[in-house]
Amino acid sequence: MNGIASIGECMLELTGSGADWRMGHSGDTFNVIWTMRALLPENRPTDYVSAFGDDAFSAQQRAFFAENGIGTASSPRIPGARPGLYAISLDGAERSFTYWRADAAARRLADDAALLSKSLENRSLVYFSGITVAILEEAQRPTLLQSIEAARGAGSLIAFDPNYRPRLWQSAEAARTAIDGALSVADIVLPTFPDEQALYGDTALATTAERIANAGPKEVVVKDGAEPALVVMGTDSSTVAATHVANPVDTTGAGDSFNGGYLAARLLGHNPVEAARRAHRVAAAVVQVRGALAPVEVLREAFDG
Repeated sequence: MNGIASIGECMLELTGSGADWRMGHSGDTFNVIWTMRALLPENRPTDYVSAFGDDAFSAQQRAFFAENGIGTASSPRIPGARPGLYAISLDGAERSFTYWRADAAARRLADDAALLSKSLENRSLVYFSGITVAILEEAQRPTLLQSIEAARGAGSLIAFDPNYRPRLWQSAEAARTAIDGALSVADIVLPTFPDEQALYGDTALATTAERIANAGPKEVVVKDGAEPALVVMGTDSSTVAATHVANPVDTTGAGDSFNGGYLAARLLGHNPVEAARRAHRVAAAVVQVRGALAPVEVLREAFDG
């Protein structure tokens, strides 16, 4: 079991301004698998598990994945469906987003339980996020978690980032219920403190780590932007300083690249503290380029220090 799978939605990404717009491919869980693909050995199977449309943009997206060594396992193709779309507007390095995703194919990634389970077979690691859960209809969320739990029972390590985005949820209560369910099937959790503070009212990184550990996961890394991260493994905890960037260009995908760097480091045998150091370097490199996907050579150079 050495394959990697990340589950979620990859959208079409528009970046730019005025008459100068570029189209790319991005999404929180895709950004993570992109980073892991860059940092792990080429012979490790890497798949993005989702659902895709049958339009030209979906075909372009799958081709982009294949060109970069990322498969789609048994992900279904939905007739008449298409990818979601978002545009990034920048104010300095900070960004805001406008989304068009209501009828995106990825919302149906858990419609076929057999195909989803097949996509997660023989994986050393399976990754998903709160956004993965949020885009599904409520009735399909148990199918997702059952498939992930089955993979875990077969020996897969499960990693999860709650990645709370209020606009995707009917209510904060619905988000807490769904995310708490996801925590129960996870081994490694990579939350962002401001998100946890907004959803759960946590007062400190340690509060977040303790609450999540009490739900079952034994490895928790609480990110806090440019501030130090808190790394908790069982009864051990450490803070790991972020890599300072004086003039960030675009913070899109920084947390996702941290997650990808951290998980790649753990799979390569690094301890949690060293993994967090490498992850901070990767995130620092990503905020110095535009868009969520940094070039592979940039990621590798940052990871190796």
